[in-house]
Amino acid sequence: MIKTVLYIHILSATAWVGGSLLLFALGILLRDKQAQKGVYEHLGPIYGYFETFWLIILWITGLILFSHFGIGGAMANAPGSELASLMHAKLIMVGVITLLTIIHMYIAFKTHTTERTPLQHLVSRGSSMMIFLLNLVIVWYAIGIRDQL
Repeated sequence: MIKTVLYIHILSATAWVGGSLLLFALGILLRDKQAQKGVYEHLGPIYGYFETFWLIILWITGLILFSHFGIGGAMANAPGSELASLMHAKLIMVGVITLLTIIHMYIAFKTHTTERTPLQHLVSRGSSMMIFLLNLVIVWYAIGIRDQL
């Protein structure tokens, strides 16, 4: 059973990170701003629902794995251990990514067919870039956590 949960967690992470890699690549490779706007206008809402689904699955499977492997106990009883340190950092980053995703999605859906203000544009782009970068760091930490288990 736990192998299935781990498999779903890894699949979810693949979908989540892969989606951000795709949008990052589109943002760099599509130089024509009208084409970029058109792609994001059509792809954005679908992507938002897709990514929200996978983020929820990541949270659910992550909590199951956290409980199954007794990571909470390890963090409480050996707070200076490598596992506790890695997990603590990962949990903080997951919380930040979740908050940034909520902010990004709010702006994206609020301004889907309208022009964004400069502040909305800055916050949307900034949150998107931070999500992308934190995804890469979280994958690194996940590898370290798996090595400890």
